[in-house]
Amino acid sequence: MPVKITNQLSAVENLQQEGIIAITEERAVTQDIRPLKILILNLMPLKKPTELQLLRLLGNSPLQIEVDFARTVSRETTHTDNSYLDKAYLEFADVKDRYYDGFIITGAPVECLEFEEVEYWPELVDYIRWSQDHVFSVLSFCWSAQAVLYYFYGVQKHTLPRKFFGIYSYGLTVKHHPLLRGFDDRYFIPQSRHTDIDHQAVDAEPDLKVLSRSVERGINICCTEDMRRIFVLGHFEYDRETLATEYIRDKKKGMDPDLPEYYYPDNDSTEQPVFKWCSYAHLFYGNWLNMVYQETPYNLLTLTKKE
Repeated sequence: MPVKITNQLSAVENLQQEGIIAITEERAVTQDIRPLKILILNLMPLKKPTELQLLRLLGNSPLQIEVDFARTVSRETTHTDNSYLDKAYLEFADVKDRYYDGFIITGAPVECLEFEEVEYWPELVDYIRWSQDHVFSVLSFCWSAQAVLYYFYGVQKHTLPRKFFGIYSYGLTVKHHPLLRGFDDRYFIPQSRHTDIDHQAVDAEPDLKVLSRSVERGINICCTEDMRRIFVLGHFEYDRETLATEYIRDKKKGMDPDLPEYYYPDNDSTEQPVFKWCSYAHLFYGNWLNMVYQETPYNLLTLTKKE
């Protein structure tokens, strides 16, 4: 929540420079308050664990938030009971005339396919196009971040020699950015993907600002200047055991997976994984909600199209 202060205080300018939200009394009395409306397009096969992971992060806020979940229907889900999805999830036809403050698009285990080869690609494009003038801020992560970067900016992806799998550190490239308020100079985030993006293409795109990167691993977070499109190439939402579950699953399938890097103490898979990204996950989602709360119009019908 923002700090309400008189605009006569000398701290106002410093707070703004440091990305700390402070509003003047004049602005406070003109604010209309309503719940934030968030839509989550859940592309993961196991939808219930992803629901819980995201709601943990969104629920850790003093703001009142209304959350809807949506799905694609182009491909029948085999890992989640369809009767549950029929009751709990919306389809594009249900949301196409609605407006939301925020829209989260999850990752999906389809990154080894070309984007246009993904069975539900046309349906995802419908959601992306719709979001341009029906959503204030779109947050996409992992494969969906790659997909949205490709759709709007033509950023290509390529297959990696081995799965990028583990907990990795990144450094901040922008000081006092609102989305990274409270972060240390470097932070940790889980990665679990077979592909990577063209980092030079992102650097060359004037509409995009890189917020964090690693010399060895490239970009992790970038966004547009107005933060209406935000891209995270990892999984802040993962809980302590998510990578372990993936590792065990892939071993049982005979896929010879690498042990997740920097995850188990002393690389001993019998030990409990170290949960060293939890605080950054809560900070990031809290910062995103705070930004949306501050910047979204009270009347969502006034949203302008984000080209």
